[in-house]
Amino acid sequence: MSVMKFTDGIRAKAKALNLKAAFPDAEDVRVLTAARFLADEKIAQPVLIGNDENIKKIAGNNNINIGGMEFINPVSSHYKNEFSNLLYEKRKSKGMTIEESDNLVELPLYFAGLLMETGYVKVVVGGNVSSTGDVIRSAIHTVGVAEGISIVSSYFIMVFPDKLLCFADCAVNPDPNEQQLADIAISSAKNFQAVTGEEPKVAMLSFSTKGSANHPHVDKVINATKIIKEKVPGLSVDGEMQADAALIASIGERKCKGSPVAGKANVLIFPDLDAGNIGYKLTERLAGAEAVGPIVQGLKKPYCDLSRGCSSDDIINVASICSLMA
Repeated sequence: MSVMKFTDGIRAKAKALNLKAAFPDAEDVRVLTAARFLADEKIAQPVLIGNDENIKKIAGNNNINIGGMEFINPVSSHYKNEFSNLLYEKRKSKGMTIEESDNLVELPLYFAGLLMETGYVKVVVGGNVSSTGDVIRSAIHTVGVAEGISIVSSYFIMVFPDKLLCFADCAVNPDPNEQQLADIAISSAKNFQAVTGEEPKVAMLSFSTKGSANHPHVDKVINATKIIKEKVPGLSVDGEMQADAALIASIGERKCKGSPVAGKANVLIFPDLDAGNIGYKLTERLAGAEAVGPIVQGLKKPYCDLSRGCSSDDIINVASICSLMA
């Protein structure tokens, strides 16, 4: 499958939903270019968050028509008091004061999250200007972590000529514990199915396959697999297993006879960030796969983070994927 075919598919699925999407880093020509395309193609309804005079100036300087789009300036918005009270109620147990919440709701990242929390928009896409840390912190403070999930993580869709694979976590968590690793797998399986329409088959990767090695790192993967089976009994998951057993049918049959996943895995869960980050980059550079992501997951609602080096096309694709996660 080509990346173009994959992205055309997710854009078409998002178009069927045409959800409202807030862009908190809207003072950026890339966002305005993407927003125009999203609006024209009816893939999403952009809501541009920021200083409207700055946004209009950037649009004018770059000949981008932003007519008909919605702008909200957090500093002057009539939602400001309501959102400040909401944020204070959410965070006062963590020590936040009303003065702090008053200041934070003027920040586009926080304001956009509260727009989604109150149902005004269904998707938030930021990070083209803001750091990943700021995006995730704002998302956790405004939207919160999904029920039953202990950790915010990320996934990539790896696009090959003949298949799609999900890799996680390759961008956020350096060394998840067994509970966190289980929750990364559960989030990844759910989102892989939502985005691709394929039934997830989850391989919990290790340097060991079914007891071929003994080590605390292996125990973590074995225990995470048990937790997943208890939390989501219907999910096809198996581990611990090496990558070749997960992906190659003949090896999977030999090493993990009778496994529902071995040899046909499409969701690969790496035991730590070293393995995940190295794995996706080797796959991208040596196998020629295209990496779409990272997409933030594990939140109650889809608040997605872009790379600061992203293109307008990347923004369109992430907005489309987030719409499918809503």
